[in-house]
Amino acid sequence: MLNGFKDFILRGNVISLAIGLAVGAAFTAVVTAFSNAFITPLIGLATGTVGDFSHSYFTVRDAKFPYGLFISAALAFVITAAVLYFCVVVPMMKIQTRFTRDEPFDVKTALRDCPRCFSEIPAVASRCGHCTSDVEPVPEALEKGGLPAQR
Repeated sequence: MLNGFKDFILRGNVISLAIGLAVGAAFTAVVTAFSNAFITPLIGLATGTVGDFSHSYFTVRDAKFPYGLFISAALAFVITAAVLYFCVVVPMMKIQTRFTRDEPFDVKTALRDCPRCFSEIPAVASRCGHCTSDVEPVPEALEKGGLPAQR
């Protein structure tokens, strides 16, 4: 029983997940601090309130509604999402497009379904290998594979 637990813990994806959570928590703390230190006071100045409005609330029949906490959390979320998108997602998408653009196109791995028998056939095939019906090849696959158009 303990050997299975040890194998589970020592897998690479569990350790990577733990590291990702620790880095994410630290990153969230930094973004929250940035939001509370700079963004919230700027919004407070723009709206006419001075400084931090995270302690703002309104009362209805002796019930406090701290809307300032929600606004601070929403700002931290939006800033975190924007920073992650522009600093992580966009650069990773650019890197992936560079690597996929340089890969040669393999004609045999591009598959599609036969319109008659619904079996997988190559995208450049002009006849199904399963039901032998005539099919039109996919023009994009022919172009990427450097093959001439079918007549």
